[in-house]
Amino acid sequence: MRLEKVDLNLFVVFDAIYKERSVTKVANLLSLTQPAVSNALSRLRQTFDDQLFVRTPEGMAPTPVADNVISDVRKALVLLGKSVGVSARFDPSSSEKVFHLAMNDLAEALLLPALRLHLAELAPNVSVFSYYSGRQAASEELKSGALDLLIDAPIFNAREFEQMPLGELPYVVAMAKNHRLANRPLSLDHYVQAQHLHVSSRRKGRGQVDIGLHASGHKRQVLMRMQNYQVAAKVTEQTDLLWTVPEKMWALTTLAKAEVPFAVEPLCWNLFWHRSADDDPANRWMRDVIAKLFNDKLSE
Repeated sequence: MRLEKVDLNLFVVFDAIYKERSVTKVANLLSLTQPAVSNALSRLRQTFDDQLFVRTPEGMAPTPVADNVISDVRKALVLLGKSVGVSARFDPSSSEKVFHLAMNDLAEALLLPALRLHLAELAPNVSVFSYYSGRQAASEELKSGALDLLIDAPIFNAREFEQMPLGELPYVVAMAKNHRLANRPLSLDHYVQAQHLHVSSRRKGRGQVDIGLHASGHKRQVLMRMQNYQVAAKVTEQTDLLWTVPEKMWALTTLAKAEVPFAVEPLCWNLFWHRSADDDPANRWMRDVIAKLFNDKLSE
């Protein structure tokens, strides 16, 4: 491929199609007509001698060739943008940007209500799409640009990502209000003898609570394991299971609580983003907003 024969604007279209998976959305995003986007895609296919994207019920799916070159294309666009001052500023009051965030339902419950109120006041046309994504999938989505920011435990680590701590969430033991252990101090013996519920995004493996309990020379019987905090609250409310949960989540329920009768490290969350977005004004603005909102929430 001879670069002087290639229209570099085509790579902007390529990047947009890869992220949006829709010719219609790309046309709206880039203020082009659909025929213009289709024509650009046709020229890209000729340039790469590959289909690049194929139509599926879920949208325009990238081919292996597209997957292989997207990282280099995005790095090149970032460098060009820095050179000519593209996206040198971000005006939240007039922006119509859609931010794609990944987090679990507990983080959503703590962040999204306050985030929506903040955006309604300062960035009324900015949209937020939030969903849960496993660590491996989130890693790939951050690399591809399909995901802007991820909230996860700090053990998630890779050299191509930047991160900042968002805060710590201490644990309490939650239980139904009519539980036999409710409304009195909870001893370690009673805790170990009881049956438990555990929330984790992983199918197996120990969490912070089990690590702390093991350090005290004990283990617990977990009868239910799930990945949704809101569902766990319902199960705990209707059963005799104990649930060791971040206190901020307990505060959103009607459950009774007790202090954890052993030492356990708090749940820690970090905010992750790809290094290619480190200087992006929009990404940086949203990072600052999320960090402030989490700080306010955890200080309540």
